[in-house]
Amino acid sequence: MSERVGTRSREPEPASFPKYLSLVTGREQFVDHQKTAPLVIKGLKPEQYELCPQGLIGWYLQPNDSSNACLQDWWVFIHDIRGVSGRHRHQGGLVLFIIEGRGYSTMNGVRYDWEEGDMIIMPLLREGVEHQHFNLREDGSSKWLAFIHLPTWNEQGSELVQSALDPEFVERYGVTSWRGATTAKEKAVDNASEGGRK
Repeated sequence: MSERVGTRSREPEPASFPKYLSLVTGREQFVDHQKTAPLVIKGLKPEQYELCPQGLIGWYLQPNDSSNACLQDWWVFIHDIRGVSGRHRHQGGLVLFIIEGRGYSTMNGVRYDWEEGDMIIMPLLREGVEHQHFNLREDGSSKWLAFIHLPTWNEQGSELVQSALDPEFVERYGVTSWRGATTAKEKAVDNASEGGRK
């Protein structure tokens, strides 16, 4: 009677394929993170908003902030527009959902009126979309929620160039210019009586 001998295959050394091993390990970590990371992000408190050159912004998701949320490929934030925002340019491709108030946005010089419940889909343009936002609500501010998909933003090589500063930012911090931008001089103009919305 012959004796049965078992053999065990030897696993290859990781040094033989470090890039692929890194890819596999990275995916395993990503999947584990997706299974355990927070799925609900709590509402923002007023003290969590930041006044920046574009205006008053409250961040739900911002990966540069080391968020632990399961969704890492999006910027999601509220812009609280109290009067007139700063003005900046990037290649577009984002979605704004109006959650409160009424106002309008200018995109490359064209006015687009909006109110609570509306959605703005900013086009993708190689030359960029210079835009600014205006509050027309008399009893408070207007707010919209923005969604920016980072892989799309990065693949299109989107720039971010500030061309005018939010007046409240200028007043609070005494900054009259920042990276070439100066204070926004535009004022909100309510032309609802002139024929409706675009």
